[in-house]
Amino acid sequence: MTHDLRILVPEDAIRTRVAALAAELATVLNGVSPLVVGLLDGAFVFTADLVRELARRQVPARVTFMSLASYGRSTRSRGTVTVIRDCAPDEVRQRTVLLVDDILDSGATLQFAHARLIAFGAARVITCVLLDKPSRRRVSFTPDFIGFTIPDAFAVGYGLDHAGEYRGLPWVATLPEGTP
Repeated sequence: MTHDLRILVPEDAIRTRVAALAAELATVLNGVSPLVVGLLDGAFVFTADLVRELARRQVPARVTFMSLASYGRSTRSRGTVTVIRDCAPDEVRQRTVLLVDDILDSGATLQFAHARLIAFGAARVITCVLLDKPSRRRVSFTPDFIGFTIPDAFAVGYGLDHAGEYRGLPWVATLPEGTP
């Protein structure tokens, strides 16, 4: 099944970039211990690796997750965001929050999550995405930190999936043309 995939971001490049992002974040956080909010399901691998890299830089973090849906089983966003699992407003209130997502595509999901955390009373929300696909942006949203900018292709691996498949790949790849 993985033989039809084209590797877009190799495993070693991901590892190197995640370490660099953690170093950049440690500087920006400047001693503040953030609440890391990972967006499920796709960002769980990236969130885990990023939190471990932050710990290596003496940045302790609490971790929680939100689960938001906009794709279902399709390769195209439905355009609406549904909350499946929320974080507790009390754990967000007056905290510096590091919002971590796997991919910034249309921008709707990250914009929604960012606004929700602000509404919950976060003192500051810093956004970090593994992948940015600016060609697909439908809302005006710019993340604070970006791992890689990619072309308009459906990405899988390193936590990203297509209909629940490919999450365990240690790299990011693209699906073949014509995948439903």
